[in-house]
This record gives sequence, C-alpha cells and structure tokens, in this order.
Amino acid sequence: MSLLKYLNENQTEAGCDEAGRGCLAGPVTAAAVILPKDFSNPLLNDSKQLTANQRDVLRKIIEHEAVSWAVAMVDNEEIDKINILKASIKAMHLAVNQLSVCPDFLLIDGNRFIKYKDIPYKCIIKGDAKFQSIAAASILAKTHRDEYMEQMHEKYPNYEWNKNKGYPTTIHRKAIEKYGITPLHRKTFKLIDTQLTIIYPSTICSSHTPSGGGEQFRRLLNDHH
Repeated sequence: MSLLKYLNENQTEAGCDEAGRGCLAGPVTAAAVILPKDFSNPLLNDSKQLTANQRDVLRKIIEHEAVSWAVAMVDNEEIDKINILKASIKAMHLAVNQLSVCPDFLLIDGNRFIKYKDIPYKCIIKGDAKFQSIAAASILAKTHRDEYMEQMHEKYPNYEWNKNKGYPTTIHRKAIEKYGITPLHRKTFKLIDTQLTIIYPSTICSSHTPSGGGEQFRRLLNDHH
C-alpha cells in the first residue's frame, strides 16, 4: 500500500514520530517533518521496514527536500523523572517547536498525545506505515538516535550500543550484570532479567568498572528483596 501524502490537502501538516521508547539506555528521540505536497519517493516507508543503509539514504533526501524538519531528544534522567510516555510526548513538542514553519495540523504516530499550543492533531496507530510525513519523521528520529548511540558506544564500549542502540538484547543485559550501569541507563526500567525491585547503587558505574561492579549491583538488588 502506498503512503498517503496528507490528511488535509489545504493545511500544512507535520508528521511526528519517536524512536527509543523501549531502550534501556539513552534518550528518547522525536522528529517532526513537513514535506512538500508533491513529495514522492518509492523507498519511503516505516523506518522499521527499512535497512540501515536505506534509512541513511532517505535521511539525506528528507532533510534536503522537506519544507521543514526538526529532531529533539529527552535524556534518560528526564525519562526517569516523568516516565517514558510523557518524555516521548515532550520530545515531540520540542521537535515541533523547532520547526521553521509553523504547521496547521499534526499527524502523530500512535494513540497518545498531549496538545501542543493550539495546533490541532490526530493520533494514528501505525501512522508511520500510512502517511509520508510520519514515515519521514520515523526515519529521522531513528537515524539521529542511532548516530548518537554509536557515538556513546565509543565512550561505553562494553554494552555494544553500536549494534543494539540501547535496546534490551541479551548481550546488553549481561553487560549490565557484569559491568554495572552507566550514566545513560534508565534507572526506572528493568535492566537485568533477575531484577524484581528497582533499587540502584548510589554510585553510577561506568564501562571501566571492574567486573565485580555487576556482582555488587546484583547484591544490592537482592538485599532489598
């Protein structure tokens, strides 16, 4: 099924989507994109249906041809303070606020949103597979976040963020058990499989923490069960 160009032909619409909600580490990232009414690219699709190379190609096209686009991040500390849903919506608000053209209408991927200023909006489940502007936003959110996590991998190489991008893979969880957590980990998320109560050591462990750090982490958890 081809993606729809717009919901309302006579309005300036911005598609909004986020990336990184389910990750154990790093920010949640959102993008807002206003595409030209006549924009068309046969490769454009939901970012999850594309290869990394396809996303990178499309990112350049979108950023070059969009009427306006913006990307915003809300970090893990803010996620822990306000919860991931509110952080995702906040990131969308920040992205919309950065657009150089004020949209008349917002197309939101998913089923939850909080109105931004006085701009009307519509939530669309699986919108990134239905509308071009949301698909474009999903690609920008994903590629910008992936790029950031690859940079953070250089600082914390033990967690293989260059591959898992902070998502809860077996390797990522085992690294947390062995090396402890970094300043980028989300403390309110279930970080290891045996974790029953989310209680953390007061000292954040970096990637250079000795292997005993993970054992201390588990012991502190178990002491409170």
